[in-house]
Amino acid sequence: MEWSIQEIARRAGTTSRTLRHYGDLGLLAPSRVGSNGYRYYDQDALVRLQRILLLRELGLSLPAIKGVLEGQRDTAVALRAHLRQLEQEQARIGRQIASVRTTLHKTEEGMELMAEEVFDGFDHTAHEREVTERWGREAYEEGDRWWRSLGEAGKKAFLDEHEAIARDWGRAREAGLGADSEQAQDIARRHCAWLSSSSGAPSRSYVVGLGEMYVADPRFGKNYDRYGDGTAAFVRDALTIYAEQRLTD
Repeated sequence: MEWSIQEIARRAGTTSRTLRHYGDLGLLAPSRVGSNGYRYYDQDALVRLQRILLLRELGLSLPAIKGVLEGQRDTAVALRAHLRQLEQEQARIGRQIASVRTTLHKTEEGMELMAEEVFDGFDHTAHEREVTERWGREAYEEGDRWWRSLGEAGKKAFLDEHEAIARDWGRAREAGLGADSEQAQDIARRHCAWLSSSSGAPSRSYVVGLGEMYVADPRFGKNYDRYGDGTAAFVRDALTIYAEQRLTD
């Protein structure tokens, strides 16, 4: 089966002039030229054009593409290499899509943004350095592997669970409950269970330190204080009581 130059140009999203230019450069010869001067392309030419277009999308110049094609005589091997590159790019773009969706969801809900969520699929070297310096390289790598393993549905469920806990903290504070009340301590239990889903059972010192950070760092505090001033401090106090009574180091 053969296709005319016009048909190939239309299906490939390019122009007849471009295809003729590829032919003049020795990149894409037609399978035959008709008596009327029209160029026709067979299946082998289609596969070669696909490879050219893939390499163009990778940013290679036409002379560089010619060198690649001349050096890769085994079409199947070359296509497998292209396929691996495309699959890697697909995975990266998929992470970017999930990242933007998470950012949109949390922005609309007024939730705290986490750097590993915002920059997943992007260059997050700066965030990696910050986490490594604060908690160690192992902590960063474990957290990174865990977050990537969740999938879109798992990430949403994780965020939604925290949002429900944050709302309940606000309601408990508004109701005038004590940090040591049964209701507040049950929310603290849920909060610690939520923390454990990402990094295992939290230690007493970790939970106490986290509670202090909720108050000291406004990036975290606003996640709770938006449900009423003083909620972050209420969370800290309740978590501290729970950690000291229920957790160990």
